[in-house]
Amino acid sequence: MKRIIFLLLLVIGEVSAQTFQNPLLPSGPDPWSIYKDGYYYYMHTMGNRLVLWKTDNLARLPEAEQKTIWTPPPTGPYSKQIWAPEIHYLRGNWYIYFAADDGKNENHRLWVLENTSPDPMQGEWTLKGKLADPGDHWAIDGSVFEHQGQLYLVWSGWEGYQNGRQDIYISKMKDPWTMQGERVRIATPTFDWERHGTINDWQKKNEPPVVLVNEGPQVLVRGSKVHIIYSASGCWTDHYSLGRITAPATSDLLAPASWKKHPQPVFQQSAENGVYGTGHNSFFTSPDGREDWILYHANSEPGQGCGRLRSPRAQKFEWDADDNPVFGKPVPAGTRLPVPAVGAR
Repeated sequence: MKRIIFLLLLVIGEVSAQTFQNPLLPSGPDPWSIYKDGYYYYMHTMGNRLVLWKTDNLARLPEAEQKTIWTPPPTGPYSKQIWAPEIHYLRGNWYIYFAADDGKNENHRLWVLENTSPDPMQGEWTLKGKLADPGDHWAIDGSVFEHQGQLYLVWSGWEGYQNGRQDIYISKMKDPWTMQGERVRIATPTFDWERHGTINDWQKKNEPPVVLVNEGPQVLVRGSKVHIIYSASGCWTDHYSLGRITAPATSDLLAPASWKKHPQPVFQQSAENGVYGTGHNSFFTSPDGREDWILYHANSEPGQGCGRLRSPRAQKFEWDADDNPVFGKPVPAGTRLPVPAVGAR
């Protein structure tokens, strides 16, 4: 009998090592991850500091090494409301992009940290400065990508200097910490599914009653297409979902006419699966480079809002014959999923 129990435990342990279940952590809004040199590096919004996780298995985040790698000063333009950090490896160094303000939302801007150490858990993170367009407009959710040798920044911003609508903007970058030229708007909320929520739902007064939100842009390049997957509607609503705009890979990405918006959400809540408010995603590949995964946050109950109850989740996605991503539905919490493949490239 003891031998049977021992063998059963071995089998259970093996199954557990080869699978995982969502959520990855109890809490973690705006999750972001990349894979480099055998390790995943993961971040999410903490609000008052930047924390970095390092693991060889993203499905084992609770056991991962983690470290507070930067704490803001007590006052100043980047001291409060630190949102949506992303870690990137660009041109031989590590960079973290995040949004922060001085305690007033209208002062939110994008900021950049640099670390020259090969291991981002080591070395020193130094502030390179503010990423701002020539007009120094409100900006959050910055993400950087390189396409055909050119660095680009995409983010969510206001057209003017007062809160009324969040659009998606793009700009070239001179280097990983400097924007180059004017910003260009490439997406604005136009469909009903991008307009769920009201300002009063978020307990704000004297502002437009309808929320118009495009935010959290993330880039996917496949074959002949460049996709930007973005979040739409108020993050405090169950309708928070993902949309897609697409441009030909050979087109001028700074030309608004290059981008076409898909008319329907590409990933959204699933009441039957008990997943609500799916949004602010990122992407990563399996260690063997053969699988594409989406990493996103969601709530487990309706009406849980835009706070710490949002938890990070991951699932594999596929592509159609026209190089468009197919995300499917968010899987129920507790479903056993195979870990990202680790076979040889």
